Amino acid sequence: MSTTHTTNHIGRKISRIRELRGMKQEALAIELGVSQQTVSNIEKSAAIEASLLAQVANILGVTPEAIENFSEEAVFNIINNTYHNTSSDNSTLIASAVNYQPNFNPLDKLIESHEENKKLYERLLEAEKSKVDYLERLLKGK
Repeated sequence: MSTTHTTNHIGRKISRIRELRGMKQEALAIELGVSQQTVSNIEKSAAIEASLLAQVANILGVTPEAIENFSEEAVFNIINNTYHNTSSDNSTLIASAVNYQPNFNPLDKLIESHEENKKLYERLLEAEKSKVDYLERLLKGK
């Protein structure tokens, strides 16, 4: 059975890495500056352009090559080598996996994004004020 069409599906790999990082589509969308629907479409795509892949990889904290070469088997090997189950009922493994925390605070990212939007708005407002001043000077000159 051939699985090449599924293993090279970049969108599914992005989706899986995002999920493993504990990130929602909305958070990735905010970081990319796109809608959640756009992220959904990216994750449905078998291939995406290199520049977008690089942006997504940066946000997810991996390299583009890591996304391209991602495999579930490798993740399970890492998990099995990282989480050492000391009980017979797997409770330690499950507890460790459930308590996983992403390496960034989504609230900090949201505040940072808000501050950037505020600065952008202020620059836009300043540009509009200078246009109004220029037009007023032109009108006074006539």
